Order: sequence, then structure tokens, then C-alpha cells
Amino acid sequence: MSDHDVLSGVDVERGAMLRTRFVAWRYPEDLTTHIDVSTGAKLRLRAIRASDADKLVAFHCQLSSSSIYRRYFSEHPKLADEEVRHFTRIDYVDRVALVILDRDDLVAVGRFDRYPLTEMAEVAFIIRDGYQHLGLGHQLLAHLAEAAWARGITTFSAETLFSNIDMISVFRHSGFPVTSSTSMGEVSLKFPIQPTEESAALLNRCRSGPT
Repeated sequence: MSDHDVLSGVDVERGAMLRTRFVAWRYPEDLTTHIDVSTGAKLRLRAIRASDADKLVAFHCQLSSSSIYRRYFSEHPKLADEEVRHFTRIDYVDRVALVILDRDDLVAVGRFDRYPLTEMAEVAFIIRDGYQHLGLGHQLLAHLAEAAWARGITTFSAETLFSNIDMISVFRHSGFPVTSSTSMGEVSLKFPIQPTEESAALLNRCRSGPT
């Protein structure tokens, strides 16, 4: 049975019980927080809204071709309208996306999507080039993991290019026990997101300043 197959009845029941704590499509104000980075910028992290569509399009247009390729594994200079709708209209239970803003400008996006009827979700994030190496990847992953765990998700998976050293480093230094495999230049990663002392410490640092 593959990782994406239906889990045991106990696992599914646990996930369903936790999901009932959240109302689908209700905006999660509790995920909003402020971030200080080493540049002195005061950034804000919050859940994405449908009204962020134009911000997301502008954000994508400001990404370098290399950043886009590392995220989408292909040339992808423009988001299609259906992609924008899919990325911005989420239920906040099985699909959650977090954005980081510098004033009104969107500078980073991270999301998880639950595999149906499982406690596993795929996680991904992308950061605008001028805001890379400020710890925003750690911020996104830590907050996504906390939100996912609360919603009954126990495991994250991710796919990235072998050359995407920065993203792999974020996963490796997340405080979670990461396993990985490599095939055809791509890396598949998987890790449980049950809080650990290391991940909790990272999340606390995220809330108090840059990492």
C-alpha cells in the first residue's frame, strides 16, 4: 500500500475528529502573526484570501526564471486564471496557504494540500528573490506544520529538484526527522510533523524574530 492510500480506520477517525474543530472556508485569523527580519523590515504572515489574486499574479511576475523553475519544475512565466483561483480559494482545513507580506506586497507563499482520506499532505513554498536567505522558508514551514498538525495531518511530503539546496536545507533543519530519496534529479522528502523540542524551539524563534 502506498503512502497516499487510505489509512487505518483509527487514523481516519482521528483526522476527522480534529478537522471538526475547524469550519471549512472560515478565514483563520489565528494564523496571522508579525515577523521581524534582519533587514529591519516588518513583515506579516497570514492565511491567503481570495482577494489576494492580483497580489499573487504580481508576486509571480517578480520571480526570477530560476526561482519559478525550482518551484514548478518547468518554465512557467505566467499563472493561468484557473491556477490563480485554485491557489487563492482554499477551504483552510484540507488546503491551507500562508503568505508573507511586506506592507501590501506579497513576498512569499507556502501551502499544504492534504491527500484525500489520509493524514498526509504535500507542502511547498516559494519566496521572492530579494527576500530569500532571510529565514522566511523556516517561518513558512514551521507555521504550516503547526496549522496542519492541528487539523489532523501527521506527515508532510515534498518534491523538489536536487539542485534546490536552499529548500532541502529548510526541510533538513526543520527539527523534524526527514527521510528522502532521489530519482532523475528530483528529491522526494517525507517527515512526520508531530512537534519535537527542536521544531517547537524553531517555531518560538520564528515568532520572536528571524531564523
